[in-house]
Amino acid sequence: MELSVLKDIVIIFALASFVNYLFTRIKVPTIIGYMLTGVLVGPKLMGIIKAPQEIELMADIGVVLLLFMIGMEFSLNHLFKIRRRVFLGGFLQLSLTSLLTTLLVHAYDLNWKASLFIGFLTALSSTAIVLKILQDRSEITSNYGRTVLGILIFQDIILVPLMLFTPFLGGGEIDYGGQLLLLALKSIFIIGFLYVGNRWLMPIMLHKIAMTRNHELFMMIVLLICLSVALMTYQMGMPLAFGAFLAGLMISESEYSHDAFGNLVTFRDTFTSFFFVSIGMMLDLGFVAGHFAFIAIAVTILVLLKILVGGLTAFLLGHTFRGTVLVGIALSQVGEFSFILAKLGKDFSILENYYYQTFLAIAVITMSISPFIIRLGTRITNQLLRLPIPKRMIEGLFPLKQIEIPLLQNHLVLIGKDSRALNLSKMARYYNLPYVSIIFDPEIARQRQEKGEIVVYGDAFNIPILQKAYVGSAHIVVISIGKLEVLKVIIDKVRQLNKHVAIVVRTRHIEDIEVLYNIGATQVIPEEFETAIDLFERVMSNFLLPRKEVDDAIDQIRSHHYGIFLEENGTTHLP
Repeated sequence: MELSVLKDIVIIFALASFVNYLFTRIKVPTIIGYMLTGVLVGPKLMGIIKAPQEIELMADIGVVLLLFMIGMEFSLNHLFKIRRRVFLGGFLQLSLTSLLTTLLVHAYDLNWKASLFIGFLTALSSTAIVLKILQDRSEITSNYGRTVLGILIFQDIILVPLMLFTPFLGGGEIDYGGQLLLLALKSIFIIGFLYVGNRWLMPIMLHKIAMTRNHELFMMIVLLICLSVALMTYQMGMPLAFGAFLAGLMISESEYSHDAFGNLVTFRDTFTSFFFVSIGMMLDLGFVAGHFAFIAIAVTILVLLKILVGGLTAFLLGHTFRGTVLVGIALSQVGEFSFILAKLGKDFSILENYYYQTFLAIAVITMSISPFIIRLGTRITNQLLRLPIPKRMIEGLFPLKQIEIPLLQNHLVLIGKDSRALNLSKMARYYNLPYVSIIFDPEIARQRQEKGEIVVYGDAFNIPILQKAYVGSAHIVVISIGKLEVLKVIIDKVRQLNKHVAIVVRTRHIEDIEVLYNIGATQVIPEEFETAIDLFERVMSNFLLPRKEVDDAIDQIRSHHYGIFLEENGTTHLP
């Protein structure tokens, strides 16, 4: 490695660390900071980075690790369940976005070939940015998250045919019959390899390695699987990231996938930061300043167009209005694989340099503002729901049939669709406790109903949904949802209906406790605190302390409303 490359890495690490700290403090997505870092150090502005090619290589590794871990988190079973969203949803989103963009660009006086090519470029969305945000928010397996993932997978798959089609638009000659046959053979091979690897090869191999009890060897094998499968698919003409996703799917069903996932998180985040820095390095601020008005209009039109098309696709797949808006917003940016396609289009003279630079500027800007838009998705949806929207749009094309619920009193209401809420419902059913579940995911709600459970499908944001679950006469309401903003609204709505009900809330962070108590929660259980309690109990038990002393110590901590931990975090004690 040349010394200049090492200097570039040190500079990027230093700036990225500062940006990460600063943006975390001001509660702005760090992705934006990384892109800003790339703009500052890139060749178009300060020119500090001397070896951009090596930085791009590290960026590629970051995307590979990101998609590999998403594959491990998702699993083949989940992928099979969303096959309709992958192929039907992906095809609808890609074709409609390409068609409408082509018509708009052609109206701007570009020829048909260039217009169609730009349509393809803008139809793709950013797998790295969107899935990173959904993973951080634990929403990949949510109803709308599965649709977003399905469409993004289709876009990654369709990149190969689009690359084959590009020479034709540029006037080149290509044997389409032979290429399509080769593509079909590659697809059959990949599907077979994926099935064999997931069903037999990976579980056996990882078990043999794990039995050596050599953790270093285990992680080396996991990384070897990731990189070798990614390299294999790349040699077959497909993106490295898509191959890494397949490798993750093969490992996902193994009992050792969680250990591998936990050990790779830090590496993923570190290398992914290089990807966002490399995206920022592409932006030419001089070109943007010289064509600011046109680029600003183009960005606005493109984002709105992609939100509308993505939302329409989600609506046709049966999403509620809330899911429709969230899917549209999540897919509103241009994707990283569009840069690969754009460079190919420039090489075949489909795009002139002016339009190529314009596309780069629009793409980077849409990717930069995307985290902000996604972050505002819930607020935007809530504002839109205040409008007189037809009931059919609010409920979706295929609303879940609601079952008639008998009048209940002094019962348990469970709000949430995660494993904790599911386990609570199983316990309540086992002990014959009267309960109702409120679930905002039609697939999970239908599955629970088929098992004979009393389930209300809908958003607990809405008072009619809470009323349908008889919250007004409930004895206790348990809310198991990770988002603080959502928790605050639901607690407030529950309190409006029932002043005396006990509200038990699960939250992620200790610093949320005081806010939720002040709103009206009866008991708040932060995940990180309860984990610490469990560890503390085990430590004290191993010191052979009397059981009564252990119980008294834990009761004392809980009775102080977690005051020890709040003090450490710089907040006041709860009363």
